[in-house]
Amino acid sequence: MTRDQALFEFLCRMGDNTLILGHRVSEWCGHAPVLEEDIALANTALDLIGQTQLWLGLAGEVEGEGRDADKLAFHRDAWDFRNLLLVEMPNGDFGRTLMRQFLFDAWHTILLGRLMTSSEPRVAEIAEKASKEAAYHLERSADTVVSLGDGTEESHARMQAALDYLWPYVGEMFVADAVDQAMAEEGIAPDPASLRPEYDALLGRVLKEATLIIPDSHFAHKGGRDGRMHSEHLGHLLTQMQWLQRAYPDARW
Repeated sequence: MTRDQALFEFLCRMGDNTLILGHRVSEWCGHAPVLEEDIALANTALDLIGQTQLWLGLAGEVEGEGRDADKLAFHRDAWDFRNLLLVEMPNGDFGRTLMRQFLFDAWHTILLGRLMTSSEPRVAEIAEKASKEAAYHLERSADTVVSLGDGTEESHARMQAALDYLWPYVGEMFVADAVDQAMAEEGIAPDPASLRPEYDALLGRVLKEATLIIPDSHFAHKGGRDGRMHSEHLGHLLTQMQWLQRAYPDARW
């Protein structure tokens, strides 16, 4: 695998994470429990899609085969996506959505902070821009997790159930493969395992305040990172996300 091939793969992972999560979060538009949350979730989705444009746009340039961000987003099939399994999990109730957001935001913020010192200037530039949005996302999702976790008996139970359900998908964030090793050797991105101590410390602080208990289980990596073992949910999500481009390829209006 050449440097550019590994870099393309890494950029697709970054862009696919924000693309899929952005689409998931956008599903709350018009359905959130209160108007303020409806607007906040829509803005979060817009931020994530904006980051997708940057990551996949750069991926297309690195690939050099004429595919831009739109083509990478809408013209690939499910097995070509490189996102974390966590971000494609269904929204569930409001508590599960915010717990998923928090678990991702904590990792995303730490990773972007490391990428700001990347040896690849274009990666560092995108990371610096995205980190400002990610910091706000983390602040908001953490505050909400604490408010609901340390809230009523019902809200606490729902947040603990959400954490129990999503926790098995957290470990994938810290599993390295040949792409990650190549990026680390080039100084482009950190070794995923190196993020774990800071992540655990951050989660420990927030979840303690939320009176939530981290499950005693670990994710057994089964190949999600290589894009060939997604959950059954991704195909349905892509059907929704890509139907216009599939029905009317490259339509303009």
